[in-house]
Amino acid sequence: MRLFLDANILFTAAYSPEGIARSLFDLAEAGYCSLCTSAFALDEARRNLAKKAEAKLPRLERLLPLLTVAPEPPPEKVAWAQGLPLPPKDAPIMAAAVLCAADILITGDRRDFGHLFGKSAEGVRVLSPRETLEVVLQRGQRC
Repeated sequence: MRLFLDANILFTAAYSPEGIARSLFDLAEAGYCSLCTSAFALDEARRNLAKKAEAKLPRLERLLPLLTVAPEPPPEKVAWAQGLPLPPKDAPIMAAAVLCAADILITGDRRDFGHLFGKSAEGVRVLSPRETLEVVLQRGQRC
């Protein structure tokens, strides 16, 4: 199962090593899922950590070997995602998740992605970290 991590999930995994976001990295390390993100999301997570919790940046860097960084989506795919509708800052996230063939896009951003929670767009379900953890654990299969 391939999971695409939004910037807020990367931030949270680095910020709180005991939280659900970090548990997803543990499951990936154990072979129960694979994790991907985009350079766009990774840059946002780094910027936010540098601004709000600079001391946590090394934790993020230590998680990177467990991530595949997907190629950035072309403009037409971003335009498609804006039509879902998603704001310009979030459309590249959804577009990249689709292009990397993710099963789930994990985000805590209910304000902008809320209307998509529990739904699929081009095969990618949008779920919260807790919902994703439940799906991975219920599946119980290694990749």
